[in-house]
Amino acid sequence: MSKETSASTPQAIRGTQDIFGADAEAFGFVVETFERVRRLYRFRRVEMPVFEKTAVFSRSLGETTDVVSKEMYSFEDRGGESLTLRPEFTAGLARAYLTNGWQQHAPLKIATHGPLFRYERPQKGRYRQFHQIDAEVIGAGEPQADVELLVMADQLLQDLGIADGVTLQLNTLGDAASREAWRAGLIDYFRAVKGELSEDSQDRLERNPLRILDSKDPRDKVFTAEAPRIDQFLSPEAQDFFAQVTQGLDAAGVAWTRAPALVRGLDYYRHTAFEFVTDRLGAQGTVLGGGRYDGLMEALGGPATPAVGWAAGIERLAMLVADAREVKEPTADVAIVPMGAAAEAACMGLAATLRRSGLVVEMGFRGNMKKRMSRANDSGARFALIVGDDELAAGEATVKNLGTGEQARLPLHAIPAHISA
Repeated sequence: MSKETSASTPQAIRGTQDIFGADAEAFGFVVETFERVRRLYRFRRVEMPVFEKTAVFSRSLGETTDVVSKEMYSFEDRGGESLTLRPEFTAGLARAYLTNGWQQHAPLKIATHGPLFRYERPQKGRYRQFHQIDAEVIGAGEPQADVELLVMADQLLQDLGIADGVTLQLNTLGDAASREAWRAGLIDYFRAVKGELSEDSQDRLERNPLRILDSKDPRDKVFTAEAPRIDQFLSPEAQDFFAQVTQGLDAAGVAWTRAPALVRGLDYYRHTAFEFVTDRLGAQGTVLGGGRYDGLMEALGGPATPAVGWAAGIERLAMLVADAREVKEPTADVAIVPMGAAAEAACMGLAATLRRSGLVVEMGFRGNMKKRMSRANDSGARFALIVGDDELAAGEATVKNLGTGEQARLPLHAIPAHISA
């Protein structure tokens, strides 16, 4: 606890964070880069409610998933309706697509970012309030949509400067028939060793055997290595779909590696599943992940609608950015040093003029000449503008180059051009 706070000062909620300084700049750089890249790919920006009816998530994620059963922040509002702070973006975007008549825009490419909420154990890069960027293509069943999203994700990581050491892991879950045949094969396989599986996997065996494949429990790993693979069950149509995805990635110059154990447990996932994985975050190695979820709209009561998307944690991306490059708070082009009340008032106008011309301006609020000049140097500014009574009367300012020490008096109207030169 800092000296400025007392025992009566409310503390931050566990699993939340106050982001400041270079960390906030890295966070902002991720968002700004994402916004620039999504415009290159003509993904339309959307803003979504931070809470939805609980059914949006329980029906889309499944009542038996850990997210729904253990991690959601749900509450009853004053009208007695169960609401939930969004634990992920996709379900809310699907709801919006159905309830707002966005079908008329299909195939619809949309992107968003913002806070999400899950009640889970906080750890490095994982918080109870966290933030994600998200991109989706809804209403497109073609493998080219999967390719475009993957190429977009790859470019994002490249433009963030964090692509080194990141691997795209790719798998197919097949079409509905292929996935169902695989599911049946997994149930038969794991039933034979049920008593030797972990308790969680024994519970999942009949309901969701695909989840056993990504179990981290050593008792399960003994058996998952030899479990049936999706390739044994793929229909010709599913094989062709995956081939078109990989050919598109090869054509775009995006490296990938096959990850046959990469799965999505929910029934509405189909075909492509993928993760961009790094070796620089310890056990929490996934920085971006997604897949095709052709069955989600039906789970929400809508018509069959193909869709594919991905999401990435901003905090994790920002950590990689901070490791890969020095991220500093913005430096000033100009620091204004007014001396006297009259000069301070006039310099507010001068600062506004300079900022409107595109210059970054630091304006000191207090202190004597020495302290203000010290603050000007600390700001990283290239120039200091010193305005005292003499300069004010003449409509001028003393312009000091903080790098060379050279200085000259110039008319106020000439300063923007002088500094920008």
